[in-house]
Amino acid sequence: MKAVQYRTVGAAPEVVTVPDPEPGPGQVLLKVTAAGVCHSDIAVMSRPAESLPYELPLTLGHEGAGTVAALGAGVTGLTEGESVAVYGPWGCGTCIKCAEGKENYCLRAAELGIRPPGLGSPGAMAEYMIVDSPRHLVPLGDLDPVGAVPLTDAGLTPYHAIKRSLAKLTPGSTAVVIGTGGLGHVAIQLLRAMSAARVVALDVTEDKLALAKTVGAHEAVLSDEHAAGKVRALTGGLGAQAVFDFVGVPATVALAGAVAGIEADVALVGIGGGTLPVGFGTLAFEVSVAAPYWGSRSELTEVLDLARAGSVDVHVETYSIDEAPLAYKRLHAGQIKGRAVILPQS
Repeated sequence: MKAVQYRTVGAAPEVVTVPDPEPGPGQVLLKVTAAGVCHSDIAVMSRPAESLPYELPLTLGHEGAGTVAALGAGVTGLTEGESVAVYGPWGCGTCIKCAEGKENYCLRAAELGIRPPGLGSPGAMAEYMIVDSPRHLVPLGDLDPVGAVPLTDAGLTPYHAIKRSLAKLTPGSTAVVIGTGGLGHVAIQLLRAMSAARVVALDVTEDKLALAKTVGAHEAVLSDEHAAGKVRALTGGLGAQAVFDFVGVPATVALAGAVAGIEADVALVGIGGGTLPVGFGTLAFEVSVAAPYWGSRSELTEVLDLARAGSVDVHVETYSIDEAPLAYKRLHAGQIKGRAVILPQS
């Protein structure tokens, strides 16, 4: 079968032919219908050899959807041909966090060498993939897998971040979204669907701000040296009640702190390496800063339910598996609007 692999440190991903996988006991074989392209992959491929945590070659793709092709011994509750999405942050299944459905915070994954697909385990950017357990599959039903597959990360991650701040997003409140790309443009829609907050979007180009307005942002502000002042002005000088940074570089993290009001939540979701100092007098009083990771299994079901209700619609660009290196090149150049999706069967 064809697969998209990161094979050499510092090199572009390649389309290669690898043996067809077969499911072992307790595993499920998926015929992949859609696989998402993510900035996290760029971050992985940008690491020097000494800090790369994964063995190469690595089949990419931590956002996956497909149809059940075969069941390993002992697997029940699924039927061949069923359309499913893959819950990516695999855990041990038995620790207290996994028992709560929070496998994204599994306490034993590192100890046991458990890796998410595409981030250590063979991922979804192939014609077929192995899923380690049926509990990591969520039925899609009549949802289009192409539009739904980004929700497994680009939807689930902002949903998880937003959900923890909903109590503060009351009528009259303001939520700031920094970075309106793959995750950010979904976050805007989720904020509109889940809260009464006014949504202020920030990005560095007018094209991206136009997309933010299209998907529901009340205000769109160019992210430059004047951005903090403009957001403060929009909030009567008080600042926002919740700030979600989907970029995470030092400049955007500093901006997030600058626009956070008293008792605000700041969620640093982007993995650009920025940090936000916390201490008396460095931020507004009682600002809470968190770095959330992915989301729980139940939250993925909730995100898909929002999609079924028409409350969230991911802007996607589609590519064949042979065009996957081009998709990564365009993503790295900032030329993807929304999310790129690979169609391995096309």
